[in-house]
Amino acid sequence: MTVGFYSPLPPARTGVADYSAALLAGLRRHGPVEVAPTRCTVPLYHLGNNSLHAAIYRRALSDPGVIVLHDAVLHHFLLGQLTQPQYVEEFTYNYGDWNRGLAEELWQSRAASGTDSRYFDFPLLRRVLERSRAVIVHNPAAALTASRHAPTARIAEIPHLFAPPDLPGEAAVLRYRQQLGIVPGTVVFGVFGFLRESKRLDTVFRAFETLHREFPRTALLIAGPFASTDLERASAPRLSQPGIFRLPYLPENEFWLAAGAADVCLNLRYPSTGETSGIAIRLMGIGKPVFMTDSLECQRFPEDACVRVASGPAEFDSLLHHLILLTSMKEVGRAIGLRGARHISACHRVEEVSKQYWDLLCEFSI
Repeated sequence: MTVGFYSPLPPARTGVADYSAALLAGLRRHGPVEVAPTRCTVPLYHLGNNSLHAAIYRRALSDPGVIVLHDAVLHHFLLGQLTQPQYVEEFTYNYGDWNRGLAEELWQSRAASGTDSRYFDFPLLRRVLERSRAVIVHNPAAALTASRHAPTARIAEIPHLFAPPDLPGEAAVLRYRQQLGIVPGTVVFGVFGFLRESKRLDTVFRAFETLHREFPRTALLIAGPFASTDLERASAPRLSQPGIFRLPYLPENEFWLAAGAADVCLNLRYPSTGETSGIAIRLMGIGKPVFMTDSLECQRFPEDACVRVASGPAEFDSLLHHLILLTSMKEVGRAIGLRGARHISACHRVEEVSKQYWDLLCEFSI
């Protein structure tokens, strides 16, 4: 059996590329895997909600195989790939001709697709799920969404993987904090990865500003590129506030320095695309306490191995309460981080995850 592997790979600036590089190495321990071959026994397609996956999506439709649904929403991806008539037809294929008017309205309002929950409520998954031989997801929320769009599809939930990095030493991390201008003894909160509206930056800024007035020895790292110029402009005044440090896209070695410099990771997601966050897995894997939006996506994480923040009207108060708790009781954060690292080591090791992939792929080797 030869597996065909179709995915963005480094140096593409995407979490799927980093994930796929680690998975590719793991799969090759089990048998032959070729990247984007013309022919193979079983194709493995990695799909996400952005244009990097355009050619992969088209191939998954024309030459069905096993797909990995990194995002259980493809709406934003398809908005960028289809003309208006194609989009309306795709929407009605998924949700019925009686929703044609809604489809036309959503097309006209697509500039607001990053914040309007309707674009997340209608994931547009049916066509590729029905065509595929099996569907791999990483959490129960994605599995539920997939099953609603294609009730007869073969859906396998396989945990998101963690590949332990070569971490910088404590001295290097301390020097990095000093270079940023962070005073020793400061509790550092970090937001990492692509900065989208769904990462709840406005709530994070407001909660941190309230925290910083009460606890001046706190800092907030905002690390990563903005996904839209509108969000970047809206965030600019907040980034100059006391205690906030702005970092751009970070190459791998500096990412781990910044991750080491943070005491806590803030990784809120709402609305969600049903993804399991690679940032959350990475930071939990190295023992950092991670804040995440309380949702079905994080159901597999033990309650005491992460910090769950309420969504909706209670979000600000919930976030601020936990920020204060981990600032004033540092041992609580350390204990959460240790439990998170144990969970990741037990359930997300790249060796075990790649074996689950391989076993599934072998079912389609004939």
